[in-house]
Amino acid sequence: TRKPDNTAFKQQRLPAWQPILTAGTVLPAFFIIGLIFIPIGIGIFVTSNNIREYEIDYTGTEPLSPCNKCLNVSWDSTCTCTINFTLDHSFESNVFMYYGLSNFYQNHRRYVKSRDDSQLNGDNSSLLNPSKECEPYRTNKDKPIAPCGAIANSMFNDTLELYRIDNDTRIPITLIKKGIAWWTDKNVKFRNPTGDGNNLTALFQGTTKPVNWRKPVYMLDSEPDNNGFINEDFIVWMRTAALPTFRKLYRLIERKDNLQPTLQAGKYSLDIVYNYPVHSFDGRKRMILSTISWMGGKNPFLGIAYITVGSICFFLGVVLLIIHHRYGNRNTSADIPN
Repeated sequence: TRKPDNTAFKQQRLPAWQPILTAGTVLPAFFIIGLIFIPIGIGIFVTSNNIREYEIDYTGTEPLSPCNKCLNVSWDSTCTCTINFTLDHSFESNVFMYYGLSNFYQNHRRYVKSRDDSQLNGDNSSLLNPSKECEPYRTNKDKPIAPCGAIANSMFNDTLELYRIDNDTRIPITLIKKGIAWWTDKNVKFRNPTGDGNNLTALFQGTTKPVNWRKPVYMLDSEPDNNGFINEDFIVWMRTAALPTFRKLYRLIERKDNLQPTLQAGKYSLDIVYNYPVHSFDGRKRMILSTISWMGGKNPFLGIAYITVGSICFFLGVVLLIIHHRYGNRNTSADIPN
């Protein structure tokens, strides 16, 4: 009774194509892959190396570091430090300022789940009754936390300001704080609660700020279109990183004059309001200045990967061609003894 029906599908009689691998098909494939991948890899690698990038580690673990005095800062304290540096080469196009963290596992399963997407999407009922996934950062003193969860509670809150030093005069560099988040995050996934958008204090009434925050979510920015759940610094932080060492976009520096580089070679200073503690978990903090290309930011791995795969295929093609030339035409038949 359990015998399959006598059909082509159930009896596996459907027509099928099975390639026959011969030297005439395999060898050209290896050479073609090698000849295509190697030039692509060289192009990507050269493009990546042409991207300007400058990185400053301001954790302060070194005794002579200006930020060493801020190393043991806590969530409820503030420390300031200034790091002077020199750019040897000009940054010609638009410059992207990132902050980087190391040894911070945003990919931890419990950490990634600790959020309420309905609350972040502006649902009024979830605002006052957050998801249990946010525990233990769901409520504080019998008031719901907005935004709830461990991701929001650990939001990066250092302040970075950049100055160019010209004849001992500090000239501030304009840092743009809008346009750093994904469009879909800003306009679809994150929304403030429904109601009077000009009065966020009333919209978030009955909630309290996350435990480690200094001010509530409706005071993140003075501009209404960058405040509350739609604050772009907050949105960027909420998109969790896949690896323990990561960088997130902090500010944009736009090129104003096509005849002048965005950042000229010379002396600069970085003013840091050091709020974010990382020393307790042996973490590190960095500020990165970088330009981009058609392939994005600096990423030499992709070019190296293409070159490696192409070289291996080309090498295997040569080896197999030699083997086929020496042994392919030999008579493989053998006399079978009686």
